[in-house]
Amino acid sequence: MVSTLADPEGRPTVRELLGEVRERVFPVGRLDYHSAGLLLLTNDGELTARLLHPRYQIPRTYHAKLTGACGPRVLSKLKHGVRLADGSLSGPADLRTIRRNERKTWVEITLRQGRHHEVRQMCDAIGHPVEKLIRIRFGPILLTDLAPGAYRSLVPFEIQSLKRDVGLS
Repeated sequence: MVSTLADPEGRPTVRELLGEVRERVFPVGRLDYHSAGLLLLTNDGELTARLLHPRYQIPRTYHAKLTGACGPRVLSKLKHGVRLADGSLSGPADLRTIRRNERKTWVEITLRQGRHHEVRQMCDAIGHPVEKLIRIRFGPILLTDLAPGAYRSLVPFEIQSLKRDVGLS
């Protein structure tokens, strides 16, 4: 499923999940086609613009399964930012190892820029491509135990927290 409202390639989109929702809503940021997890949808354009603007440094947290065993020295590169394939420097990341074996490493990575495919590009740059990527948090909103494709409305406190984080109290 594509995290957009229309797809020129004809793939299923998040709009199809919102059959009974009559209000116009749109995604806050995107998840690429091969990623899963938390996606905020809103009808508030100003809130969306601020949540996505780099000035507000809204954290996005992911669980990523990386190819290979990544030791602390390799992962520390992500904490400070790495040179990406296009020559730009990624932002720094908060990082912790969830589990590791000789073939795979699961990490929790938090970014504050939200650049296109940034987690994947960062991990490619250190030689440990992403095999699976799940967004578990966007700002103060944490992914709950919703089934894939399911959704819930935010409670007023969550909406207030998002607005406060971007100066829209």
